[in-house]
Amino acid sequence: MQILYLGSGEFGIECLNALERSGHSLQFIVTQPPHPAGRGRKPSPTPVAHWATTHSIPFVETDNVNTPRMIEKIADYKPDLIVVIAFGQKIGNELIDLPSKGAINVHASLLPKYRGAAPINWAIINGETKTGISIITLAEKMDAGSILAQSQTDIRPDETAGQLHDKLAQMAAPLLLKTIEQIADGSIIYTEQDHSKATVAPKLKKSDGFIDFNESADALARKIRGFWPWPGASATYLSKKTNKSIRITIAMAEVGEVREPPLHAPTLPPGILDENLNVICGTDALKIKKIKPAGSPLMDFKDFTNGRQTQPGDLFIKIDK
Repeated sequence: MQILYLGSGEFGIECLNALERSGHSLQFIVTQPPHPAGRGRKPSPTPVAHWATTHSIPFVETDNVNTPRMIEKIADYKPDLIVVIAFGQKIGNELIDLPSKGAINVHASLLPKYRGAAPINWAIINGETKTGISIITLAEKMDAGSILAQSQTDIRPDETAGQLHDKLAQMAAPLLLKTIEQIADGSIIYTEQDHSKATVAPKLKKSDGFIDFNESADALARKIRGFWPWPGASATYLSKKTNKSIRITIAMAEVGEVREPPLHAPTLPPGILDENLNVICGTDALKIKKIKPAGSPLMDFKDFTNGRQTQPGDLFIKIDK
């Protein structure tokens, strides 16, 4: 089949590799324009634009794929099928209806759960033990199209959003090729989602990662995994000895042991380090394993504490803004 690809994010690269190796024709790619990235905030092409350049596939960058000019350009290729993965734009009905075999989307959840921009993160944050890939038809409402195929996987207790992202990206490629073959030979089955069971996975903001130690240690451990590597579970560390503070990002943590305080001893407030250098939380304590201080590389928490002469009574404080 003649295939046109709409995508921007790293998540779709394995699928692009699979499409290029398949017997189908990857004709043309549409992606988002370059966005500022890195410390210098210089415009950087999307991962898909970079892939298209290195694989000599024609592509265009646009901030609105639904303009008459863009639709005309896509129609010139006469695609049989449009494949959409992590594109970042809403696609109108005129474009959805253009190919003879329609338009399909690869989504990183077991729909109808976790419709939206950040399904991987929210599955971990909410404590799900399973997730997967869904391939659906494009519809007017976000991620609400008919299900064509699904594949399920476990979420490991220590798995971060970054690790789960890469695992699901690998899973998506063979499932996409199988689905395309079934579309081509007419054996595909369209199954409507149970819309009453739909849940949402809204796009994350940097401020979502500003963690509050009044929450339980279990909830925070899930957020730390779900926010790594972006936006990162961040707080301000304050040394009691030096009275100096630094912004940090916690990359790995688990629920730590909390000893019962001696009789009549004051209860430690959330955010303070106890005698084991665990962070007291609203419920239980958080044992930090890996941490990234601002401007420094990721390191073991032990190395961080040694370098700053960390001691019980030091604080982790929620970032206000």
